[in-house]
Parts: sequence; structure tokens; C-alpha cells
Amino acid sequence: MKFPPPLSPLTHLTHLARLTRLPSLPLLPRPPGPRLSSALLGATALELFVLAGRLAVYPFGLAPERGGTAPAEAGPPATTDPPATTVPPVVPSAAPPVVLLHGFIDNRSAFVVLRRTLARHGRRPESLNYSPLTRDVRTAAGLLGRHVEEICARTGHSRVDIVGHSLGGLIARYYVQRLGGDRRVRTLVTLGTPHGGTAVAPGAGVHPIVRQMRGGSSVIEELRGPAPGCRTRFVSFWSELDQVMVPVGTACVDHPDLDAVNVRVTGIGHLALPVHPTVAAAVREALEAPEAGEDDAAATGTTSAA
Repeated sequence: MKFPPPLSPLTHLTHLARLTRLPSLPLLPRPPGPRLSSALLGATALELFVLAGRLAVYPFGLAPERGGTAPAEAGPPATTDPPATTVPPVVPSAAPPVVLLHGFIDNRSAFVVLRRTLARHGRRPESLNYSPLTRDVRTAAGLLGRHVEEICARTGHSRVDIVGHSLGGLIARYYVQRLGGDRRVRTLVTLGTPHGGTAVAPGAGVHPIVRQMRGGSSVIEELRGPAPGCRTRFVSFWSELDQVMVPVGTACVDHPDLDAVNVRVTGIGHLALPVHPTVAAAVREALEAPEAGEDDAAATGTTSAA
């Protein structure tokens, strides 16, 4: 099986319009040495630039969001004390809300570029901050589940989309696959998430939740288990220059029961995935991709494959 073509600003991810079930992934070929070295040098420089920017905006993302967030183009707030007869009923928009879930020792400021991209196209991005002191993926997944239920109750939608970076994607997958979240999550997009466990996990011997990201952990083994009838579709973005994912193929979803597409990104590393404009545009396209029989699947509880 061939991997999808590399993602670049000049190509469109038209294959995302049809989400297909993937067989087991082959071993990734090793790129030529000189080309990889040059690309790795550029990606490392970009990672340092992104890290500096993330440190600058990090304080602004420490506080949790207050309620729901509307698209940037939303109109002004209603006047004070409007007559009850003028308040329209809550009617959900056509597209479901999007939940953004950050990675380890990060916060919602990581999604500043993606939020702007989604909001410009009428989506409703909402972020969930989980504490860096959280010690277990399962606990964080339960928190995510409660957050999703609150969003559905508030917006009138029965399902949401989720975009998770790194550990955030793993938490979201656990919620979908192990806690029944597939009835609430239509599409799960992951960015540099260690679906198969990574051999490089900073602080792995200290923080319990980071140890759970390593290959062979109890969480990773649970996610390898059967998931028959899972209704969520998966889109996983991975980069061959992601130095946190070892091997790089661990960022791909490889499960016989899951409806998944793996999208290769070139020229950038782990930190740049959620802030690169091209990736942000591709994530938006992935979320907008139609799902054949989506309404029927949600109503009957059956899985639909395009």
C-alpha cells in the first residue's frame, strides 16, 4: 500500500472526501541521507521559531474559555434586556462545533492559527484546557466526555468534531474508542499523536501520563483492542520530520476496526503541526469532507464507510 502524497500548499487533499478503511501500514522507507539532513535542519529551525512564539503566547491560554466561542465574524452581542418575544429559539448551525485539545504541558494558545482558520469558515472552535498535573489519559478522556456533553446540550448539536495535537489526540481517541465517545464525535483529527506509542517521550520516567504514551503501555494496548462498530472517522496527520514520534509511523492510525485516513506532511516538525497555515487549511478540509450516510449512521448506530 502506498502512503498518500506529501502535503504541500499546491496540493489539495481531495482524497479526504472519501474516508476509507486502511489495512496494516507497511514500514516507512528511509529518505536519502543528504535530503533528510537538509530538510531536518530547516524543520529544526522552524521548530525553534515556533517554540519561541508558543512561549510568548502561552500565558494568554492559561485561563479556560468562558462558555462557548462563536466564529470571529459573529455579529455584536444582543442589546440589554431584550423582549422575550424577540429571542429566537436555539437552532444549531449546519456544521457541528469543533473541540480543540492541546498536547502535553501546553494550553489552548497552541491553536491560535487553526482557530482563526476555522472561524473564518463559519465553524465554532472551542478549546479544552486540561491540567499538566493530570496523571492519567483515562481521567483526561472522562473530562473531555463531560465537556463534549456540555457543548452538545448548549449548542443543540448531537455530535462534534475534535482536533487533538500530540497527547490531546490520544486522549480524544481513548474517549472515542473506549468510553463510547463515538456516538458524539463525528470526525477526530489528530496531529502528531503517538497512536502506536513513541520511544521518545520527554520525562517518561517521571510523569505517569507521559509513560502512557510509550509503546506497550496499558493505554496503548487498550487502544489496540477491538472496536467494532466505531462510528467516528479518523484523519491523522504525521510528518517524517517529527522527532517526538519514534518511529514516525506511530503517528498513523493502524486499526482494522477504525475508518481512518493518514495524511503525510513534509518539511515541518512536531510543534509546527498545529500552527502551520497549510496544515490548518488541510484540517479544515478534513472536517468539511462529506461522510456518506452520516445521518443514517448517527440515527441507527451503524458504521458507514464511504
